[in-house]
Amino acid sequence: MGRHHFVRHAPPPRAHWVLLVFALLVIGGGLGVDAVVLHQVGTEAPKHASGADVPAQVTTGGALIDARDGIRSTRVPDRTMVLTFDDGPDPTWTPQVLDVLAKHGVSATFFVTAANAAKHPALTRRLIAEGHEIGNHTTTHADIGSGSAARARWELRQNQVVLAGTAGRTSGLLRPPYSSTPDTVDGAVWTAIQRGAELGYVTVLADRDTKDWSRPGVDRIVAAATPPDDRGVIVMMHDGGGDRSQTVAAIDQLIPAMLGRGWRFATVSAAVGAWPPLGAAAAGPAAGFSQRLLGWASVGTVQLSRLLGTAVVVLLVVATVLALGRTVIVLATAAAHRRRHRRPPRVVPRRMPPVTVIVPAYNEEVGIEATIRSILASTHPAIHVLVVDDGSTDATSQIVRWLNLPGVTLVRQPNAGKAAALNTGIRMARTKFVVLVDGDTVLEPDAVPQLLAPFADPRVGAVSGNAKVGNRRGLLGRWQHIEYVIGFNLDRRMYDILECMPTVPGAIGAFRTRAIIDVGGVPEDTLAEDTDLTMAVLRNGWRAVYAEHARAWTEAPSSLRQLWKQRYRWCYGTLQAMYKHRHAVLERGPAGRLGRRGLPYLLLFQVLLPVLAPVVDVAALYALILQPIVGLTAWLAFMLLQLIPAFVAFKWDRERPGPLWALPLQQVVYRQLMYLVVVQSVVTAIAGARLPWHKLRRTGEAAVDASAPVR
Repeated sequence: MGRHHFVRHAPPPRAHWVLLVFALLVIGGGLGVDAVVLHQVGTEAPKHASGADVPAQVTTGGALIDARDGIRSTRVPDRTMVLTFDDGPDPTWTPQVLDVLAKHGVSATFFVTAANAAKHPALTRRLIAEGHEIGNHTTTHADIGSGSAARARWELRQNQVVLAGTAGRTSGLLRPPYSSTPDTVDGAVWTAIQRGAELGYVTVLADRDTKDWSRPGVDRIVAAATPPDDRGVIVMMHDGGGDRSQTVAAIDQLIPAMLGRGWRFATVSAAVGAWPPLGAAAAGPAAGFSQRLLGWASVGTVQLSRLLGTAVVVLLVVATVLALGRTVIVLATAAAHRRRHRRPPRVVPRRMPPVTVIVPAYNEEVGIEATIRSILASTHPAIHVLVVDDGSTDATSQIVRWLNLPGVTLVRQPNAGKAAALNTGIRMARTKFVVLVDGDTVLEPDAVPQLLAPFADPRVGAVSGNAKVGNRRGLLGRWQHIEYVIGFNLDRRMYDILECMPTVPGAIGAFRTRAIIDVGGVPEDTLAEDTDLTMAVLRNGWRAVYAEHARAWTEAPSSLRQLWKQRYRWCYGTLQAMYKHRHAVLERGPAGRLGRRGLPYLLLFQVLLPVLAPVVDVAALYALILQPIVGLTAWLAFMLLQLIPAFVAFKWDRERPGPLWALPLQQVVYRQLMYLVVVQSVVTAIAGARLPWHKLRRTGEAAVDASAPVR
């Protein structure tokens, strides 16, 4: 193989796998934070049957409960109203609530969740700046009375950490989610109060609860908040968790009405500051530097997770749209190709020009005899077979000599690579057309005539045949069979219609000899010599077309290791060819169609999307965690997108649909392997490494199966 003129001679990188795993762990961890914290996955409404018996001092006492050392409760002073708001801060409703409070010069107490505080740190800081008080409403609005004690401790402590990072404050006030007035305290809420007390919290319930009304009107909210006498009250409202427009309008009426009756408004701490259990700690003392540092890290993590969650969801949507668009384009163009070539072109072999079939062979002893005999069994009468032994170390040459078949010439050369072997054969060819066949390929009898038929058009310089997997008995073979039929062959039909065929496969393809010679022969500076040659021929003004009825059977890799080596070489070589022919985008004619149609398609669907595919898979798992039904529906829709073109492609290729049962498994195993191959290839190319040629170990299965292909 020649030295790559655009890459350094360096070994393929290895450490990037560590980077890839680390990146996926970061993304997965970030999405986990986004799912658990920001979207409150795993939180449930309380199970009211749980918890201990509730003491009478709690259910009959005041709304402020201190259970840290015994049970003490109190009420706010007479003619004092404390407005409290739960579930915020909310970017829509909290600012409106704050504006109304500022309008009337009133302070309130806001029980915030850490998830919302971390998402909207500026709003949290505004609460403090405008003289309001902040209390703990857990991190994810979880039921800390019915869940585990460990989860409850995390919910409360993480809230303090986030408050320190967003507002520079801490708080000793707690309102457990799903709590209300003292007389409604059940076992679960009492357990939550006790767990809060163990961490030093005083619980703040409510005397007047406006949330019990089903979609109340403004007047009904005001009525629910207004006390019947002069006893002081703590009013529970909400500035998050839904549409709070009526709450905003209600406090704008309630505040002036109560002020007109001589009432005062205060925060919890200001209202009962003389109550010893409350003390200064509840008022929100400044957090220490270490607390703030930890809080900043927590808030930064949440913000990054939020950004990742948004980006990944967008990526998932974009990938889905692109996949749908690709399916539509491929099926539409393939259908047009099908209408144009529904029947094999009628060929008269005796009128066909003579052709040289070149077989580059390196250690092909297990399949070379079947390959040669299948070529000689062609219905084309004028075939010369040229086997170029590229320095084989096995019995390849001996088998060819032993066969001693007429019309077969053996040429031996020192090992120089497949491209060099092909060039040797092309220099020796004396025909206007050459067919290039791999040493493990078995041709069908009419393959050569079908390949030569399109050359009746003088603009055609290359013809791609229909390569089919011969050894498809195992699961890996079926997966590759599906990929060849659905991916490669549907794409070739599309390329044919769009006139931008980027690859005439080395397994079976035909060229005008002059077209190859005019571009300087088969390129030896890339690993995908078939793609590089095809692109060069197109850039020289020739067309490349697809002859779907020219079928040949090739041996696919029989192990994951062999498959990885083959696809790594293919993908890396394709990247080399794309970079080498990137200027085709500026050219006209067939070259311009390659540059503006074929290359962007390859870049988008065979490079960029596969590189991002691991992230897309993480996003799909993320969506499945957030909304299982939606995620499962999306996966089923994705499978439908795969099955529709699969059945169409199998029908057009005259294949039985039986192997398609393996398609769902292909999506969760084989597809990821192919994506990782692309990632490896891209990183190798960026690193400027040179990838050596990987010779696959042949088993000869394709030659055996081709005589009675499994369908």
